[in-house]
Amino acid sequence: MKGFKAHDMFNPKTGEKHRAKVKADHDRMDDMGYTHEDESPAKKRGLWDNIHAKRNRIKAGSGEKMRKKGAKGAPSAKNLKESQS
Repeated sequence: MKGFKAHDMFNPKTGEKHRAKVKADHDRMDDMGYTHEDESPAKKRGLWDNIHAKRNRIKAGSGEKMRKKGAKGAPSAKNLKESQS
C-alpha cells in the first residue's frame, strides 16, 4: 500500500495502544480486532452520546423507539443529572 503512515491502534478489550509501524503490523492487528480509536472503558461515550446516537439511528429508519420516561431501561432523572455534571 503506497503512502502508509505509522499510526496507533488500540486493543478494544484493554485499551492498550500499539504502534503500527508498517502495513504488516496494521494488518496483523486488524485481524486481531484492534481499532483506530481508543474504546477502553475510560474513553467510552456518555449517556448523552448514546441518546444522540439512538436518535440518529431512529431518524435513519432503524425501527427503534425511544423508551418512555420511567420505563424499564430508560435513564432516570438521577442518571440524566449525573451525566450533565
